[in-house]
Amino acid sequence: MQTMSLVRNKDYSPRQVKTSVDGLRRETAMAKIYLVDDDENILTSVSMFLEGEGYEVRKFHDGVSALEALKESPPDLAVLDVKMPRMDGLELLRRLRQTSNLPVIFLTSKDDEFDEAIGFNMGADDYITKPFSQRLLGERIKAVLRRASLTSIEMPTPQEGDDKVIRRGKLLLDPNRHACSWDGQAVRLTVTEFLILESLANRPGYVKSRDQLMDAAYDDQVYVDDRTIDSHIKRLRKKFRKTDKSFDGIETLYGVGYKYKEA
Repeated sequence: MQTMSLVRNKDYSPRQVKTSVDGLRRETAMAKIYLVDDDENILTSVSMFLEGEGYEVRKFHDGVSALEALKESPPDLAVLDVKMPRMDGLELLRRLRQTSNLPVIFLTSKDDEFDEAIGFNMGADDYITKPFSQRLLGERIKAVLRRASLTSIEMPTPQEGDDKVIRRGKLLLDPNRHACSWDGQAVRLTVTEFLILESLANRPGYVKSRDQLMDAAYDDQVYVDDRTIDSHIKRLRKKFRKTDKSFDGIETLYGVGYKYKEA
């Protein structure tokens, strides 16, 4: 049975709520977002909404022009339509992931599980299906930016001297630098992939359910189903097997969840 990550009920004081809201406003203030869609109505309405929320927005009508700008002046996050002329969103993301771990949210008009799987396997951080509420898109953007703010998107070499560095056999994870390596070779991970792997590697041998991995990688206010975690795990394995064909560090326990194998 498919499961859904639900909003947790928490008790906050008015002071805590104000502090949290103020902090979130500082996080998202003047964040730069690139919006790529061939629908002029969506570009206009969504950009107006996001600018009203305090973001700096640039609009693009196709993937080709967006890719050029993404390389020359990277934003903090990109929102990509899947279906576009000249270069669709999937191809744009594929090319982007060759050099960058920029957070990406997909917009898709196709309510199709296969498309979702492709998007996550290629490294998307989230997706939202058209037609959508602008307020919902705004919440998803805040959640992805919040996760991205926990780490640096650059890929420096892990520093073993740091007490927060996680070493599990050939795996080295440096949360402070968002750096990951396997047997001395750097492995590029998106923010979501890094958080999932960190959760597993923190307790090798212990099984983590999909809900627990959702909690580790996603904001409380974001709804994702368990296929999302499966897609991220599949992409993690693929990335490590490009470096080491024999990689088997992430084990599936069918019907239960995943665990990182003890070294």
